[in-house]
Amino acid sequence: MLPLLALFAISFHSNFEGGNLGSVDRIASNHFRCHVNGETDQDGRNRQASWFYFRVDGAKDQPLTLDLVDLRGEYNYKPTRGSITKDTLPFYSEDQRTWHELKTVDFDESVPLQRIHITPKSNRIWIAHVPPYTNRNLAQLLVEIKGAPNLTEAVVGKSVRGREIPLLTISNSAVPDREKKVIWLMFRQHSWEAGSSWAAEGAIRFLLSSDPAARRILRGAVVKIYPMCDPDGVARGGVRFNVYGYDLNRNWDTVDPIKMPEITAERGAILQWIDAGHPVNIFLTLHNTETAEYLEGPPDTSGATRPLMERLFQILSQTRTFTPTRPPQFDAVSTTIGKPGRMNAPQALFHDRKVPAFLIEQRIAKSPKSGREPTIEDRKAFGVELIQSLWTAVQNPASESPAAAGGQSTAN
Repeated sequence: MLPLLALFAISFHSNFEGGNLGSVDRIASNHFRCHVNGETDQDGRNRQASWFYFRVDGAKDQPLTLDLVDLRGEYNYKPTRGSITKDTLPFYSEDQRTWHELKTVDFDESVPLQRIHITPKSNRIWIAHVPPYTNRNLAQLLVEIKGAPNLTEAVVGKSVRGREIPLLTISNSAVPDREKKVIWLMFRQHSWEAGSSWAAEGAIRFLLSSDPAARRILRGAVVKIYPMCDPDGVARGGVRFNVYGYDLNRNWDTVDPIKMPEITAERGAILQWIDAGHPVNIFLTLHNTETAEYLEGPPDTSGATRPLMERLFQILSQTRTFTPTRPPQFDAVSTTIGKPGRMNAPQALFHDRKVPAFLIEQRIAKSPKSGREPTIEDRKAFGVELIQSLWTAVQNPASESPAAAGGQSTAN
């Protein structure tokens, strides 16, 4: 077994931002077994092998067979056959900028094993679970938009490894904030879900553009955006846990600024905003999953947020890329094995301040509407549609929660 070393003329590498691959076994001259590392949580449980990103050198014009193995895992303490399936086709690139879907893929469910067949046309080729979006991509975006009218940048805290967690506020300062709706968005809580970052970039570029629709929205809305919630995981090519193994879309019912500084900073800025008397008319965190696509809300037994949720669901369903696989639903708080740390962001924000908070999962598998796996441009386009959908949804909500009205709930 040779871990990422030169294998005759062909070599495998993952020593770049976002890269991740385990050991590589040579089966035959051009046939290799590639072990997917995966990650476990703070208890050594809930293993996820949802991310691989590596480079193959020296294989130009050679037909390669690459077997991705070690795919089994666990989700919410229940064993799974893994997140990589026959429906999750990987992508490849010859320049790390333009990514193409790999269609020559087989899947053996009995192992399970994903087998890639590819003949590189260049001496270097990159292969990834989905088109990557790294901290470098975000840094380039922030350079390009720096100083833009209507944009305010802040840093709400730092990750375990000291990386900044930015908060972008976008609105027309000529209109008093008290007359505006507040839309709060969160992207990339889980580091493998690069599609959410491409959507974030699409949303940000749209809001800062000269598009008349964007200008109308900014006259009536304050849009707050966390574009990168897990910079450490993105840097190391992680899956869904921070350095200490904590899931950054669970644990919102715990406070630990040492082991979970990301959650502490992100939640703290939201609560500080609300407790200062400002509204949050709608909060949404965008995620990616394999084949499902849905909108869910907090466990609201009063039903106060239901009209807004159903309105948003109907609007999103008319977009080009959101194709729900189930009706909208209110997700009960998970109390798996009786441990704290199971609330996700929408659940905790509703519990603490009655924020009308929602979560969207978007599939990485083929979209029924486009007939293909979502591309970078598809994700960016959805970012635009998401902003427009949220703006439309909050125009005439049937009811307002205390947080939307700028008040504070008595929930603890």
